[in-house]
Amino acid sequence: MPKPILSNLTYAPGSRKRRKRIARGQGSGHGGTSTRGHKGEGARSGTHYRPWFEGGQMPLIRRVPKFGFVPPHRVEFQIVNVATLNELAAAKRIDGGKVTPASLYDAGAVRKKHAPVKILGEGDITVKLEVHAHAFSKTALEKIQKAGGTATTISSEKK
Repeated sequence: MPKPILSNLTYAPGSRKRRKRIARGQGSGHGGTSTRGHKGEGARSGTHYRPWFEGGQMPLIRRVPKFGFVPPHRVEFQIVNVATLNELAAAKRIDGGKVTPASLYDAGAVRKKHAPVKILGEGDITVKLEVHAHAFSKTALEKIQKAGGTATTISSEKK
């Protein structure tokens, strides 16, 4: 193999393909119907098959059975347990004993900054905290108050 220099550089075999020249006569191999086939919608100009069109057969969305109900305005809460609040307070990741959705986001307890937060009663809490969240379970409310803290429900409406 010769030494590669600028004058004898070539493309790798098979990396360059010739352009298909359509409607340039029968000798080109792409004359006549110009690769559009005979008649039908695809042979006409201005045609547009929708991506979900299946050639006239029953579409997949109509073949698959549908069941159940998906509520359109479902509120999906981010869940934080009182045990997690206790751990965060013990690790000094909550400033001044005040817990808000923003402080939980900063501490890494929740993933989304603006999604509503619900406090659940899994585990125990021994630290007095002022907790502000969008919702509380009954057991979480009891445990926070039993530890001497307060639980305040905040509105989930965006401002």
